[in-house]
Amino acid sequence: MRLSYQGPLPEMVGFLLLPQYSMMAFFAAVEPLRIANRIAHRPLFDWTLISADGGPVTASNGMTLMVDHATADVHHLPSLAVCSGFTPEAHLTRPLMAWLHQLDQAGCCLGGIDTGAFLLAATGLLKHERVALHWESLPAFRERFPGIDTTDELYELGERRFSCAGGAAAMDMALEVIARRHGAKLAIDVSEQLIHDRIRTRSDQQRMALVKRLGTHNRRVVEAVALMEKNLEEPLPLDEIASQVEVSVRQLQRLFEQELNVTPRQWYLQLRVKRARRLLAETDLAVLEVGVACGFSSSSSFARTFRAHYGYSPRQVRSAIAEKTFKAQ
Repeated sequence: MRLSYQGPLPEMVGFLLLPQYSMMAFFAAVEPLRIANRIAHRPLFDWTLISADGGPVTASNGMTLMVDHATADVHHLPSLAVCSGFTPEAHLTRPLMAWLHQLDQAGCCLGGIDTGAFLLAATGLLKHERVALHWESLPAFRERFPGIDTTDELYELGERRFSCAGGAAAMDMALEVIARRHGAKLAIDVSEQLIHDRIRTRSDQQRMALVKRLGTHNRRVVEAVALMEKNLEEPLPLDEIASQVEVSVRQLQRLFEQELNVTPRQWYLQLRVKRARRLLAETDLAVLEVGVACGFSSSSSFARTFRAHYGYSPRQVRSAIAEKTFKAQ
């Protein structure tokens, strides 16, 4: 789904479905195209579903879809969206890499929905591109591919690449494509059919404002949490956070306990171990590298803190993920 399209109608879009893909994100991308066809009373878009072997693919919600083609049977497409879920690179094989490169060389516009960008990046097809990802996946992507420019905006649409944060952001991206191809009025009509109250622009925020997420309007608590979220790899000392939000450490402690029912240290630690679990699940970084990326000085302190928080060790997370991937294959 490139910025511009001059080919014949209907415009064909391929969807590569990988095991455990996000069905919500996939449907959010397809349904606006279907509704656009209905409202326009003519086929503006068409789509085809593809899997590595041509067999059905099970999504993360446990539902299974039949597909139209195996990758080996598809040689030309105007656009291809890679749809994946957790541990996307576990499904990247040499034949799949070769196929993606062949499509690219044939002029296909390649994109990732949700974590699909991980596969394109691992294949070397996102060099010099700006990539939009789900806010939870951004830290893992940045650790895995530090040379690729990333954004927490809803989507990116380029001449040869596109990406989106997944979920409802796929709908906003599809609506933008419809508007650019066939006019804003059609996009608005499609949006209204979807009970989508407004078409969000790419620069809209993925996440709720901190005030809503935290359930507090206390300015100093909100600012302190924002500082914590921006400094996970090298945690700021508590006194520095207090200084930056213009309160004493004791006042900050009292505000957190009053507004969030935890101490500032506990909140900061929760943020770091949550990020660590995400990195363990979505990257192949060594356990020690994950710990360092989340502000832990040693593997022992990381493992001890992680186990205290979750009840199991970082290595057990890795083993469970590896076992699930093996069974899926």
